[in-house]
Amino acid sequence: METKVICPGSFDPVTLGHIDIITRASKMFDHVIVGVLKNAAKTPSFTTEERMELLAQATKGLDNIEIVGFDGLLAYYAREKGVTAIVKGLRAVSDFEYEFQQALTNKKLNPELETVFLTCKADFMYLSSSMVKQVAALGGDISSFVPECVHDEILKRLKNL
Repeated sequence: METKVICPGSFDPVTLGHIDIITRASKMFDHVIVGVLKNAAKTPSFTTEERMELLAQATKGLDNIEIVGFDGLLAYYAREKGVTAIVKGLRAVSDFEYEFQQALTNKKLNPELETVFLTCKADFMYLSSSMVKQVAALGGDISSFVPECVHDEILKRLKNL
């Protein structure tokens, strides 16, 4: 039986931490859907399509990755796509409380769905898309935060926000 999982996020923009979790998930599971969330309540720096394209560039070579945009409830989307688990990256204890609540809610909505937590590499424990945006907007060097193949595109959009 094929194991199909989803790794959801806003990816606004994609960071090396995101790529680490996606890459590790791709080694553990047969098929990884990278789900780019469309959140009407937020105004992202990049459109859903742009975030999907940046992810496609950054995950080139990972053959078992599928990048999709979606909105609505993750638990229902997962059921619709035959997903058995959600893969979430954890940076710190503070991430766990929120992600644990999400996992319990998703389990209530879709009892067949599991959540798998992967701890990030120590190099990325502090890294978030918000931090990347802030550093880039203030003219800082983001080269150690984002994939090299998308660095210039991200910097062009975020510099001097």
